[in-house]
Amino acid sequence: MSNKRFTEEFKQEVVRLINERQYSVAEVSSRLGVSTHSLYAWLKAYGPNSDASQAKTADHAEILRLRKELKRVTEERDILKKAAAYFAKVSQ
Repeated sequence: MSNKRFTEEFKQEVVRLINERQYSVAEVSSRLGVSTHSLYAWLKAYGPNSDASQAKTADHAEILRLRKELKRVTEERDILKKAAAYFAKVSQ
């Protein structure tokens, strides 16, 4: 029995094949030469309900919130620049 080591990216790609492309675990197992037990463990670790997936979703939500805030702050800064230029021109 050989102890093959697979990269995290490989495991995530296999889980994506099973979840998104709707391949069966048995089919993926036979094609890749990985035991079904390993595939079910990977599904549990990297699947849509895993802690890693939920953390990724939370990170994505945080990124969207920060982008929205950055856009707002940038617009405020631009308005203040224009106002400062206007008042500098008026006071001369």
